[in-house]
Amino acid sequence: MKLPKYKILWLIGDLILLFSSFYISKIFTILISQSKFKDNYVFSLDIMWFILIIMTSVIFVFIFHDNNLYKNNIYFTKALHLVNLIKSILYGSIFIIIVSFFIKFSFILDKRIFIILFLIVSLFLFTVFRVFLFRYLTLLLFKKEIINESVIIVGAGKSGKLLATKLLFECPLKLKILGFLDDYMQKGNSVIANLKCLGKVDDLENIVKSNKIDEIIISIDNISYEQLLYIIDKINGYNVRVRVSSELFDIIPKKLIVEEYSNIPVIDASYKLNPILNNFIKRLFDFILSLLGIIILSPAFITIAILVKLSSRGPILYKQKRIGKDGKEFVFLKFRTMIVMENEDLERRLKMIDFIKNGDKIPPQKIINDKRLTKIGKFLRKYSLDELPQLFNVLIGNMSLVGPRPCLQYEYEHYDEWQKKRVKVLPGCTGVWQVWGRSNVSFKDSIVLDLYYVNNMNPWLDLQIILKTFPVLIFGKGGI
Repeated sequence: MKLPKYKILWLIGDLILLFSSFYISKIFTILISQSKFKDNYVFSLDIMWFILIIMTSVIFVFIFHDNNLYKNNIYFTKALHLVNLIKSILYGSIFIIIVSFFIKFSFILDKRIFIILFLIVSLFLFTVFRVFLFRYLTLLLFKKEIINESVIIVGAGKSGKLLATKLLFECPLKLKILGFLDDYMQKGNSVIANLKCLGKVDDLENIVKSNKIDEIIISIDNISYEQLLYIIDKINGYNVRVRVSSELFDIIPKKLIVEEYSNIPVIDASYKLNPILNNFIKRLFDFILSLLGIIILSPAFITIAILVKLSSRGPILYKQKRIGKDGKEFVFLKFRTMIVMENEDLERRLKMIDFIKNGDKIPPQKIINDKRLTKIGKFLRKYSLDELPQLFNVLIGNMSLVGPRPCLQYEYEHYDEWQKKRVKVLPGCTGVWQVWGRSNVSFKDSIVLDLYYVNNMNPWLDLQIILKTFPVLIFGKGGI
């Protein structure tokens, strides 16, 4: 996926400001502490400084991204921008201390005033340049058309016209709208403000080839999930950004902070990385972390196994066939949390099928029969400790740390076709709806959140989800 040119400039600006903050803080630290360092040390770049700057730069970009500092609606809102910036710099400074401790960087460990100076200098530089000057410069570059972003809107109905009006007259970024695509309008017909219909969705390939298009926004009235996902997949076949403005995806801006164009949420549906590279990084990440997790948590595994065995008759592990990537079955592992009964799945099966068909009416908590839970089972479920054996599923490669939760065969058989797209990737131990929705969303909304992950899957998002999973587990939010 192509990054917007102006966001690349923001990233370069952040790296320059971060580098400047380090060196200005270093110079002031030496002057204040009256160190006997040689003069050329002030401007030197030894190996420790190099390691610290590289590691810190990567983490700062991640922290900025996590705090939405690269989203238009945050960047161009001074108050929100400043609050998120201060929070990000504080988190980043804590990381500098941690890295310095591990690489035993004596300059920072012995001279703690460096961190105070770094906080002051970086806050000053980022506030002056990022919040004010860079913001003004971005708007100026768009106004002078030195930078421009060409956009096509799919849908010439009420939603598409509203979006176009907002982009033309209210959006601080003066995006260049080339026109509309609509299957129910003749090519060449005027839509709004001298903008015309360029053709139908099936004409997209020719339109992309004959025009320089940076972004396509889908904003169609009265569209089905199947049609919407078909159009998203079709557009993702071209080297353009895909965004969606649709009431079908309303759950996403309710649960996550997404990009907005003049208060209209536009959900990113573009593929982020080359699939082969993405899958390689993801598998490497999964293997290393799952192996470390099993080793570190081995005392917890043993303790829980003993408690489960003592709590009631039955096996320690609950093994079940689940649907994995591309609809293939695998053996799913959990610690047993319920009393073993004959026809144990019959009641749950009926409730789950009803929930799939009428998911907006039945809360997911009702699917679990609380009477069958053991005492230790209630505790394990509340804090999701029953899920720990899935680290072995991750290690052998039929699950990932992050992804849609694996479903049962009978559940999969009752999915609509568009819902089956969630099995395009490996199922995960945690995912978007577990962190941001947990047990408080309807079935369709949980599928939409899973599909959001499928389209946006990348190492950054995985790391965000893993880090946000910990507080959910610690405080037992939404466990069932």
